[in-house]
Amino acid sequence: MSQLNRYLIKSTLIGALGGLLFGFDTAVIAGTTEQLSQVFHLTPHLLGWTVAIGLAGTVLGALTSGALGQRIGGRDALRIMAVLYCISSIGCAFAWNWDTLLVCRFIGGIGIGGSSVLGPVYIAELAPAKWRGRMVGLFQFNIVIGILLAYSSNYLITLMHFGAAQWRWEFGVAILPSAAFLVLLFAIPRSSRWLVTTNNTIEAREVLELMGSPDSDAELDAIIASVNLEQGAHDEPLFSKRYSKLIVIAISIGLFNQLSGVNAILYYANYIFSAAGYSASSAALQTVGMGLVNIFATLLGMSLIDKLGRKTLLLTGALGTAVALAGIAVIFHTHSHASLLLVMLVIFMLFFAVSQGSVIWVYLSEIFPSRVRSKGQSVGSSSHWIMNAIIAGVFPSIAAHSQAIPFAFFSAMMLLQFVVVLVLYPETKGKSLEAIQAEFHIH
Repeated sequence: MSQLNRYLIKSTLIGALGGLLFGFDTAVIAGTTEQLSQVFHLTPHLLGWTVAIGLAGTVLGALTSGALGQRIGGRDALRIMAVLYCISSIGCAFAWNWDTLLVCRFIGGIGIGGSSVLGPVYIAELAPAKWRGRMVGLFQFNIVIGILLAYSSNYLITLMHFGAAQWRWEFGVAILPSAAFLVLLFAIPRSSRWLVTTNNTIEAREVLELMGSPDSDAELDAIIASVNLEQGAHDEPLFSKRYSKLIVIAISIGLFNQLSGVNAILYYANYIFSAAGYSASSAALQTVGMGLVNIFATLLGMSLIDKLGRKTLLLTGALGTAVALAGIAVIFHTHSHASLLLVMLVIFMLFFAVSQGSVIWVYLSEIFPSRVRSKGQSVGSSSHWIMNAIIAGVFPSIAAHSQAIPFAFFSAMMLLQFVVVLVLYPETKGKSLEAIQAEFHIH
């Protein structure tokens, strides 16, 4: 059994840094929505488009990065995503009009969508089976760290009274971590599994030894055997009968992740608190509290994912989030008990982060065989981002008429998810990627 060593830990942490920028960009927009509406005279519809344009970029990034990762390897593809992060963060901070802001957010979205595919796959292909859930979970942990950093920086910037330039500072904070991510990606190796697919077995063995494999020759032979099983059908499309169940699982887990309403809450947190009567500074502070709970719950989920398993966490989270979302819908429908809004949002974030937040990227990186793993991850990630863009785009317009309706809908979707997971999803904890492939009868 491979042991954790500093090279494996370093490679995992750096590979997961894309998640931090992913999380930061996800949440930083929450602090800018009110000012962007004023500066650019945005209607609720145009505000929704301002948020959703970044997500349109993530769809493109998720759809194309899988093939890119297969072609040039996850590490090198992540470097391209890091360049896009840098361009986006600089462009958003110095945008001279609304159109420029939209273009830069779209570019950043491509980087986020690509990272959401490439980061977990890269980590999964390095990590030993015993540690894979927790190590891929570091990608999600970095997402919530990024969310907390965004909320915290937004709050601190509101205290500095930058006036009309406040939104520029909120976007501009991402420049430094974007540049750091790009530099650090030159300090990690390529994935041994990807190297085998390119017949570079000498370097693959070196990577296995570097990662602490106790028997690199045996592990290399197992990887080669797995890859050889797929040879002869190299050009077979992902959308074929043999992968149909995997595709359904990948698409559904992506859809349900967003049908929980998590990113509607993250993007419009300040707006939601304001609608319940909170002041601007108070709303910003409440989001920091949510970010802290998100980190705690994600750590809890990471500690449980390889013990209780992926399916158990998903089932528990579906029920918990359904109850919390129903409570939020009642608060807005009755226009009472606004003081309980933060409590309900915290409960929601707790159950979401422990379950879906911790599981989705792990599960997507596990279930597909190595030849189509990046492509399969793209499918699940794309369904996640497409639904994210739809919800982010329509939420302001629907909420302008009724804050209760979106949350009642999200609650119903979580109950539906419980049934789908219970009936359809297998458990993958503690199994090697090759064993999971064999369980799905894909040879």
